[in-house]
Amino acid sequence: MKIINARLRGTEGLYSIQIEDGIFQKIQLQSGQLDEAADIDAMGKLCCAPFVEPHIHLDAVLTAGEPRWNMSGTLFEGIECWAERKALLDIDDVKRRVLTAAELLIANGVQYIRTHVDVTDPELTALKAINQLKPVLQPYLDLQIVAFPQEGIFSYPNGKALMEQALEIGIDVVGGIPHFEFTREYGVESMHWVVEFARRHGKLVDVHCDEIDDENSRFLEVLATVALELNMGAKVTASHTTAMHSYNNAYCSKLFRLLKKSQINFVSCPTENMHLQGRFDEFPKRRGITRVKELHRAGINVALAQDSIQDPWYTLGNGKLLRELDFAIHACHMMGYEDLVNALSFITDHGARVLNISDQYGIAEGNPGHLIILDGIDDVSVLRNQSDVLWSVRAGKIIIERQPAILRHDVKMNL
Repeated sequence: MKIINARLRGTEGLYSIQIEDGIFQKIQLQSGQLDEAADIDAMGKLCCAPFVEPHIHLDAVLTAGEPRWNMSGTLFEGIECWAERKALLDIDDVKRRVLTAAELLIANGVQYIRTHVDVTDPELTALKAINQLKPVLQPYLDLQIVAFPQEGIFSYPNGKALMEQALEIGIDVVGGIPHFEFTREYGVESMHWVVEFARRHGKLVDVHCDEIDDENSRFLEVLATVALELNMGAKVTASHTTAMHSYNNAYCSKLFRLLKKSQINFVSCPTENMHLQGRFDEFPKRRGITRVKELHRAGINVALAQDSIQDPWYTLGNGKLLRELDFAIHACHMMGYEDLVNALSFITDHGARVLNISDQYGIAEGNPGHLIILDGIDDVSVLRNQSDVLWSVRAGKIIIERQPAILRHDVKMNL
């Protein structure tokens, strides 16, 4: 495949890109605009590494209102609703919904997904179904599966045994939810168990950590300490960490020292947490998003994710990571020039670091020939216009092609 007249992030000029045998072979700066045969003429549009969705619950997609609606809008009622829907799962049900959601994500430039799959289910139905879909989805995206104990490891009957069964079926990442365990002691013990279990079996770690408005929920310090002690930091991710929104600054100053030393990753889900958090507040109401700007400026890796597509926790969701980026930029006061010119990194490179795939990710000679072309010329224009994905290319093959909308009008303005 040959692509001409493409812009690359953070560079000047137009580039030609050659992909052979599924690998980037040549990336060359052009002397000017080319007019020659090519598989894709990017026409000066932005060529970018594919979007990374590092945190989504594919097992629960498209179940909002089944069997009932989450009327309070809280995380905890969402868990109750899902527990009722989970009892109704079957393999075909899960596969149908996951494939529908995957099509949405692929159409919006996503080629890498980490999905959390609830394993507090004695039958492990969703895990079995999504594992069966891996080879079906492989031509279009890379999929990592997290064994996620939605109702706890120590607080759910046979929680540890179910995690071990999940490992046998096939997972890539070990999850946890310490703030939902019955006691702080259970939560602390679960963090030690999760990281040690993952290290023993050569897996990554991704924990739903302190997803609560309680400023006393401080399992993040436990997770980071265990990751540091076991030298697992780069393979460990703390998702949500919304309690950090409520931590006092003195404690955060101490905590950030540990976080930097541990080298763990973070994932924030802006739309979901703005919806779920602050539900027990009158006024003022907390935004409920972790300290994205502060973590980023401290040199700590933070990625953004959608979390849900029409499930008991979030009734919207459309597979568009640019929407998550837009919300985060606004809610986290990240409207400065330096924030905007590299904004796409939060849904590309940062997510790749979370998935531990940075060595094979990005538009560089020798890497897999995966890319997207966006209807814009740089990060700022793409973010501002919430630009469409015009092409999505995987291993040198076009998997998505979209024509830009054409506006026709007869408005005439006289100045």
